[in-house]
Amino acid sequence: MKLLFTLLIVLFSFITGLLHAQTTVSGVVLDSKKNPIPGANIYLDGTYDGTTSTMDGTFSFTTEETGTQKLLVSYIAFVTYEYVAEVSQMNKLTIILKEEINTLTGVTLTAGTFEAGDNAKVTALKPLDIVTTAGAVGDVVGALQTLPGTSTVSEDGRLFVRGGEADETQIFIDGVRVFTPYNASPNNSPTRGRYSPFLFNGTTFSTGGYSAEYGEALSSVLLLSTINEPDQERTDISIMSLGAGLGNTQIFGKNSVSVNLGYMNLRPYLELFPDRNEWDKPYQIGSGEAVYRHKFTNGLLKFYSAFDYTNFAVKQRDINYENRTSFELTNQNFYNNISYKGSLKNDWILSTGAGLSYSKNKYDIYTDMAEGIDQQNISYHLKVDLKKRFNKHLKLNTGVEYFSSNYDQDYENDNNIAYATKVTKELPVTFAETDIFFTNNLALKAGIRGSYDSVSDRFLLAPRTSLAYKTGTNSQVSLAYGDFYQTVSDNYLQYAGSLKPQRAQHYIANYQYVKGGQIFRSELYYKNYADLVKYSGDEAAFNSTYNNNGYGYASGLDIFWRDEKTFKNMDYWVSYSYMDTKRDYRNYEAEVMPSFAADHNFSLVTKYWIESLKSQFGFTYSFTSGRPYDDPNSNQFMAGKTKSYNNLGLNWSYLIDQQKILFISFTNPLGFKNVSGYQYADAPNSNGIYERMTVRPNADSFVFIGFFWTISNDKKTNQLDNL
Repeated sequence: MKLLFTLLIVLFSFITGLLHAQTTVSGVVLDSKKNPIPGANIYLDGTYDGTTSTMDGTFSFTTEETGTQKLLVSYIAFVTYEYVAEVSQMNKLTIILKEEINTLTGVTLTAGTFEAGDNAKVTALKPLDIVTTAGAVGDVVGALQTLPGTSTVSEDGRLFVRGGEADETQIFIDGVRVFTPYNASPNNSPTRGRYSPFLFNGTTFSTGGYSAEYGEALSSVLLLSTINEPDQERTDISIMSLGAGLGNTQIFGKNSVSVNLGYMNLRPYLELFPDRNEWDKPYQIGSGEAVYRHKFTNGLLKFYSAFDYTNFAVKQRDINYENRTSFELTNQNFYNNISYKGSLKNDWILSTGAGLSYSKNKYDIYTDMAEGIDQQNISYHLKVDLKKRFNKHLKLNTGVEYFSSNYDQDYENDNNIAYATKVTKELPVTFAETDIFFTNNLALKAGIRGSYDSVSDRFLLAPRTSLAYKTGTNSQVSLAYGDFYQTVSDNYLQYAGSLKPQRAQHYIANYQYVKGGQIFRSELYYKNYADLVKYSGDEAAFNSTYNNNGYGYASGLDIFWRDEKTFKNMDYWVSYSYMDTKRDYRNYEAEVMPSFAADHNFSLVTKYWIESLKSQFGFTYSFTSGRPYDDPNSNQFMAGKTKSYNNLGLNWSYLIDQQKILFISFTNPLGFKNVSGYQYADAPNSNGIYERMTVRPNADSFVFIGFFWTISNDKKTNQLDNL
């Protein structure tokens, strides 16, 4: 009997243990669309107990484990799922796996943005394009004017984007604002950007709907990034038909310095190719740039500094004066910034910077009287930015910045009229923005920018958001919306005192296709303007009245196609923009298309390499339909249209040897007779007619010749790289 009792106890214990070992873990594995995922791995962490899901996503296995356990579910291209609970509760589970975000093939937020840089995931332009685009003559802004969304204003040269004036586009270097980005120039002569493209390796040009990190721009921003780490020491020598340049890069330990010096003088060129002006002192400019870099263990410090000195004296025709008017300008400009980017604890990235800009202009104008104007502008920008990627689905960007500007102007003429004006502006800002990657195919950017405008004593909130969905392996669509504010310019505030910031709202729909050296982009947009400045009188002056009653809109379609694949050794891109825009601002009598805008803009850029000739040939054709002008002889305001603008640019880069290049560029060799507009007399003649004068470019054509020589350790690098 005792033996039987013992056997019963053993049998009972065995059966109890067997029942315990057969605890069942079961459920179904689905994706975010509730589709079953077959072949997913399901197992208890730290054990051999597990299984794989079947074709319908279901799974079931038994385990001897007891108590609290961690269940893991994994499958390629999905985020591993973790579930912690009592084993007895792991029954009939429904597990939803989130798609793993692939930073190489996933969706990107692209509405309104073109990137050019070695680190850009999708690029529309490359750093080399800025230098080799025919007609741009090495100017960053000139190359960007071949992109859709920009309007060619040949007599100005600055960036006019989607119905916005040039000062509605702001430029930043290493995240820090540049307050005076363009060189001084005579009337009816296109200006150029102040800064050399050779010091930059990244360019982001947003034609609208840009990030909450940037502000004070109604239309667009241009972000320039200096080279982080030069790969070798080098010296660059440039001898050009307009002047000369010298650059040098030195590397010492964790430090490096790059310096560029340049001098330009039009006198020799004008002796060979006179233009329509009478030059008492031909245009000349001396400039220099330097970048110092220091690499820390977890970050990089950069100090950028640039200066230039410009002067000229010119006589130009004016219909209101019998003799030519005399205009003399001396400009001094100095800009520097310091920036640091590095990693902190817990995967935070710190980006901080400070910039100081100093500009001084001295104008002497002689018409029927002598006028003298002295202007001085001192501005600075401080910024601290923190970024963190919490996981592959969530990224945060937040920061604060501070803008300050002090503008002074002194005016005096020989009629003993003199006055001084002063404008002080301060703008503290905070911003926050998050990127949410729901799946590889769907991403959202949402942000807000808050600022206090000291001029109008107003606090401003500007929400911005964009959404992108990947429609195929190589294609995606994006939507964007944003509010944008910009403090009124000093030209008005020096007389008006206090005016509200001007405002624009952007709505953008974008389609992009990228595959194997080909890019296609199509973008629809609508911009609504409010609180634009209006004033009385023929021009903004001390006796004008000012208000913020102006308004307007801009809408259109931008198309871009680039192909580096179809034709061997050939790279080309085509851009087209259609724009419908009207404004009632300044001293306008009605809501009309402004004088800087055009319905149609078209560009074709081609670059072709011929190995046997060691040459690259460039071709750029630009077309802009007629722009509006006001004819006082007409009863309808701004009813006139100029003839269409046509321009052809050709260049030839000849590789003398690997480090010596001969570069020749021709602008408008066919001599198109382009018209910038018309100037009308201030008063009618004896017949009651306002006489007019055609305003044309100071020169119909332009020729540039340069010799570029690089000296480096590898004996291969040249100033146009890749050639």
